[in-house]
Amino acid sequence: MLTVKDAELSFGGIKALDQVSFEARSGEITAIIGPNGAGKTSLFNIISGFYRPQRGQILFDNTDITRMRADKRANLGIARTFQNLALFRGMTVLDNIKLGGHIRLRSGFWTSGWFYGSAQREELALRAQIERDVIDFLELDHIRNAPVAILPYGLQKRVELGRALAMQPNVLLLDEPVAGMNREETEDMARFILDIQERWGTTILLVEHDMGMVMDLANQVVVLNFGRQIASGSADSVQHNPAVIEAYLGTKATQEASLQAS
Repeated sequence: MLTVKDAELSFGGIKALDQVSFEARSGEITAIIGPNGAGKTSLFNIISGFYRPQRGQILFDNTDITRMRADKRANLGIARTFQNLALFRGMTVLDNIKLGGHIRLRSGFWTSGWFYGSAQREELALRAQIERDVIDFLELDHIRNAPVAILPYGLQKRVELGRALAMQPNVLLLDEPVAGMNREETEDMARFILDIQERWGTTILLVEHDMGMVMDLANQVVVLNFGRQIASGSADSVQHNPAVIEAYLGTKATQEASLQAS
């Protein structure tokens, strides 16, 4: 469904991504892991179109989208959530989620401006579909009319996921979906991610630091360190890879020096 080939991205003299290549297979969960600063969010940014790589290719369903604008990629069915919440805090849960479905509306400028005829019918149909397939699915019905700003952090993350689902994505990019959550909230989010995969067959790319969650959910794991891809494969093979262990824990000499300093 999604292929990254030899992607490189630099900011001045800093190489955020250096010849990164992998395939996200259709209907599976691919986790992107690595220490802080490894290039994980930069990778999401070149896939979603926020940045354009200096070298390499991004293929979506065998179509080269490397130079395609972000809105065109969204039209193809690439949706994402963000590491830091990007919600409209003064708007309700329902209105925030409906914004994700805006890209699927086809009414013209005048009918939309007057909210008349086909625009009104289309809007009402979108609302009904979102209430049925997103709000009920994510168990947000009891707060659909609440302003996002008053919600606890875990529910706000769920609303952001709902906005991405309203786009009816083929590929869903989840950037640290459980960061800052407690154990119960993390388990709920993991359940929703699995349900999304099973219910709609969505291809999911997941950036996450919770290794327990990654190992439980991912069909494939790609590991980055300082912008370079150091491993890829099944969760079990990756977690026993010496290069991955070194990237997370350091060499034996580094560990001993840290212990002596402490």
